[in-house]
Amino acid sequence: MAVDAKAKALKAAGEDVCGFAAGEPDFDTPVHIKAAAIAALNEGKTKYAPTPGIPPLREALAQKYTETYGLPTQAAQVVVSPGGKFSCYLTILATCSAGDEVIVPAPYWVSYPEMVKLAGATPKLVLADDSTGFKLTPDMLEAAITPRSKLLILNSPSNPTGAVYTPAELAAITAVAVKHNLYIMSDEIYEHLLYDGVTHVSPASFSDEARERTIIVSGFAKTFSMTGWRLGTIVGPTKITKAVAELQSQMTSNATTFAQWGALAAYTQWDKTKAALDEMLTAFDRRRKQVHTGLNAIDGINCQLAQGAFYLFPNISSFGIDDLTFCDRLLDEQKVAAVPGSAFGAPGFLRISYATADETLQKGLDRLQAFCAGL
Repeated sequence: MAVDAKAKALKAAGEDVCGFAAGEPDFDTPVHIKAAAIAALNEGKTKYAPTPGIPPLREALAQKYTETYGLPTQAAQVVVSPGGKFSCYLTILATCSAGDEVIVPAPYWVSYPEMVKLAGATPKLVLADDSTGFKLTPDMLEAAITPRSKLLILNSPSNPTGAVYTPAELAAITAVAVKHNLYIMSDEIYEHLLYDGVTHVSPASFSDEARERTIIVSGFAKTFSMTGWRLGTIVGPTKITKAVAELQSQMTSNATTFAQWGALAAYTQWDKTKAALDEMLTAFDRRRKQVHTGLNAIDGINCQLAQGAFYLFPNISSFGIDDLTFCDRLLDEQKVAAVPGSAFGAPGFLRISYATADETLQKGLDRLQAFCAGL
């Protein structure tokens, strides 16, 4: 967000900036979802709602997890929050406190360690770089666990790398977590943004024990291009969702009522939602390949092909300057905004978001190539 803010300030000053920084789809919210929210406003659905969410939306989400992922889910196991970020924070608050350790694989989404600290717990960072495809291994997890370990955070598809765990990889990690009685916070916000025939799998799907220790956090922002709507979801064991709802009741009460009625249309009118999602995915897949090819054509850059989300995470360590300086100079000299890997616990990398127009991507790649050639 800091990089994006600086890029927007340059744009406001008249500079032609290519933005690779923002983790936000460049598509509008689907029309039928907006129409449902407008209808809710016109119908006076503007009052307080139950803290965990409006019942029809919780029922629809429970049905989704039951039918789509084979996870028997009741509405009581669902909480709708004011944003996916808040869903993560509530989950950490509900499961961790002072003296606990939370295992956070790096590269991680920037807010995870800070949320852990806000809960009074200690983040234990475990770097899984491009040598493991940016994925935690069972051995790495075993080595990180101590008697204080309470929670493991997993994010697949990943922000910032776009990496996706295979079912076998995820099953092995889940088995280690269950063996050591860890809770798993599974951040699945990018669950529908997948490529190359990859399918989404949740840690909760592997066993009854795993389901009892997994809290799935997600939301509407990325899949349905609803970032400004601020609607997150939490699905987990009833004892956890009850605690989460009690926390939320003291912090924010309910998520915005009419926004929830709009979100409900994403599921009750799934054919329209699927059409909009397919359009997004087609564009994202094309851009993913375009940017991946362009990055690897630049001398000194090595980039793995992501299978999910809308990010690539190229390695720029060969240039001999730190990633913070690299990004600062890239923005100043070539007006290209990218996020340094250090922000995600992975120095020597960049996060490139391809959730922007094709022509902007190509212009940015050309400028990046020129910048790298001058280093």
